[in-house]
Amino acid sequence: MLRKIIVFFTVIIGYLLQCTLFQRISLGGIVPNILVIITSSFGFMRGKKEGLLIGFFAGFIIDVFYGDILGFYALIYMIIGYLNGFFRQLFYPEDIKLPLILISGSELLYCFSAYVFLFLLRSKFNFSFYFVHVILPEIVYTVLVTLVFYKIILWINEKLEIREKRSASKFV
Repeated sequence: MLRKIIVFFTVIIGYLLQCTLFQRISLGGIVPNILVIITSSFGFMRGKKEGLLIGFFAGFIIDVFYGDILGFYALIYMIIGYLNGFFRQLFYPEDIKLPLILISGSELLYCFSAYVFLFLLRSKFNFSFYFVHVILPEIVYTVLVTLVFYKIILWINEKLEIREKRSASKFV
């Protein structure tokens, strides 16, 4: 139960940071996607199911406050969390390469999905412009922010796992 509460507040704080602080320090209108970092991180740290649930919650928050179609971002974030869950067996806390690669891929999937469903279907075909001016800068900015936020998320996850193991050993 404590894990659910802490993850809930982690997603809320990530959303608030993304919408307030990082809007102020945007680079050319590009903001890092903190919720992709959180969803991806918990996906490959905890598995497919938890990645899916955290992705749904993160996407649902965006849908409620910003989305035109309820469930669009929830679906994208659910897919991101679920796909990252496949890499749980490859996850090692001391290795930063895998999280950077997975978060970069998740951000690319997010941006590409947003382009296809929000722009391409509205007959806006200039993908090269969108890729160079939006997708690449957002991936780079998100990866740079990941270097800080990932360590915080990893620390939270480790503390929760220690607490869960301690409480589980009391009942054995």
